[in-house]
Amino acid sequence: MPAAFSDPIWRKPQTASAFQFETPFGLLDTVIVGGGIMGLSTALHAARAGLSVQVLDAGAIGQGASGLNGGQVIPGLKYDPEWLIRHFGNERGEALVAFAASTADVVFDVIRDEKLVVPFTRNGWIQAAHTETALTAAANRNRQWRARGADVELLDQSGIAAMTGASGYLGGWLDRRAGVIDPLSYTLELARVASAAGARVAEQQRVVKLAREPGVWRISTQGGIELRAKSVVLATNAYTDGLLPGLAQTIVPLHSFQIATAPLPADLAASVLPGGQAVSDSRRILVYYRKGPDGRMVLGGRGRMALPSSAADWAHCERALIRLYPALAGIAIEKRWFGRVALTPDHLPHLHEPEKGLLAVVGCQGRGVGLMSALGKRMATYLASGDVRQLPFPLSPIKPIPFHAFRQVGVAAAIAWYRMLDAFER
Repeated sequence: MPAAFSDPIWRKPQTASAFQFETPFGLLDTVIVGGGIMGLSTALHAARAGLSVQVLDAGAIGQGASGLNGGQVIPGLKYDPEWLIRHFGNERGEALVAFAASTADVVFDVIRDEKLVVPFTRNGWIQAAHTETALTAAANRNRQWRARGADVELLDQSGIAAMTGASGYLGGWLDRRAGVIDPLSYTLELARVASAAGARVAEQQRVVKLAREPGVWRISTQGGIELRAKSVVLATNAYTDGLLPGLAQTIVPLHSFQIATAPLPADLAASVLPGGQAVSDSRRILVYYRKGPDGRMVLGGRGRMALPSSAADWAHCERALIRLYPALAGIAIEKRWFGRVALTPDHLPHLHEPEKGLLAVVGCQGRGVGLMSALGKRMATYLASGDVRQLPFPLSPIKPIPFHAFRQVGVAAAIAWYRMLDAFER
């Protein structure tokens, strides 16, 4: 198994940095701050377009949410096509629908084309409905995507029971365009092929200052290194700090906690997700799950806002697992880890360019594998061409959330409230 499952509470092995800083020659085309999926996808495609690229990550590649997420590769956005068209207008809305439909393809295409060594299964994703309201919403989503030729299907109660082996669902929605990957392998492999394509990737290089000079950006690191580049891309998402004033206040970072069981015995493995699909449910505080490549059951959900201090902080995930699969009550939980995701108030990614050549992307909304892979590819095209039409979302001004300091307190209270409501709907 990849390193994500090497310890009971995840940590990357303490080895020498795999990606050392090398002094670049002269003026760079772009410096990318953040070595997650967004930053590495941008770097790979920008290098393929002939740009000189340096990626700087404050920690180790894969140690953020890009290597720690649920591994679900889901096309689409939180909103359905008809909403996007109403909100953005016909031309941009249709373009955005087409982009959203393509995000999973980008992931599996790059795995194939770049020959990434990444465990994956592309048998679809199930959005499981536990109430009649959720089932009605699934039917509406199914109608809209089927009208656009997507390979999707509405599931009834017997259908979802057969596909998941879980109890408690009234039906759901199957999107066969989706799949699952090992996220740590994917992130590390993106770094490898980006380096092979000519991009330079460096770990343990925290950027502390950006300064604008005539036609050039000067980038300073905590270690005293200074670089010069025509453009800078901030791809720090939920780990955004004060480097660009106001940006961190536009998002609400949340922790996503995950558990993995011991490898399931053959008889149980045959009855749990027999087709290998990923699942997310319709609860207010949803849980998501999949089977890992070594036969473990992997389940995640929102966790406490503070950093975890003991295995008890994952107890809500263990309860959810047994609620769905009572037969797994005797299977040991061997691995626990967490990552940080970023939400925006409108549940859409935000793209900013407050000054020429200074770009930022935040807000993956928990769908970062496909979304950030595809956004990185589009960002690289924008950097190479200067054509803003290559960006699927409009560039918007940085607008900090009012009373941001109190927002996480409110979110924590809302999570507790929603979790209680979900309990009444079991």
